[in-house]
Amino acid sequence: MAATLDVNGKPLSVQAADDTPLLWVLRDELGLTGTKYGCGIAQCGACTVLADGTPIRSCLTPLAAVAGAKITTIEGLEGRHRLQEAWVRLDVPQCGYCQSGQIMSAVALLEQSPQPTDEEIDAAMSGNICRCGAYQRIHAAIKDAAGQTAPDSPSADTQTQA
Repeated sequence: MAATLDVNGKPLSVQAADDTPLLWVLRDELGLTGTKYGCGIAQCGACTVLADGTPIRSCLTPLAAVAGAKITTIEGLEGRHRLQEAWVRLDVPQCGYCQSGQIMSAVALLEQSPQPTDEEIDAAMSGNICRCGAYQRIHAAIKDAAGQTAPDSPSADTQTQA
């Protein structure tokens, strides 16, 4: 079945059934492979994309559920997003598999709360699993992107020692 999606600011036509998970439409139909398949049951967050600015798990979201929504994937971030800069500056990734989902959740958080508290960060990121355990560096990178912690400050150094 033909459908048109607004993905990363562009209207794109796809040939997929209404119940096809968005993840497979993005990866297989549109070639946007930055969004990863992790668990397939919306528990790990590797497949996180934004639908109208809200993080969703694309592995279980059917195509029909996002009709008319503006979908943003990791490829759709303009230039290098300040979170991506912080991720690099603080050496967040280890294996990197979860990073696109982590970043997309963090982008949504900073859009809603430009100066998030530790509790807001914990709540927003709770659905994203990092098997490498880089949680302290992820947290520090979000604070850094929000301008709350300088990367060379003692508190940032302590947080990045995972």
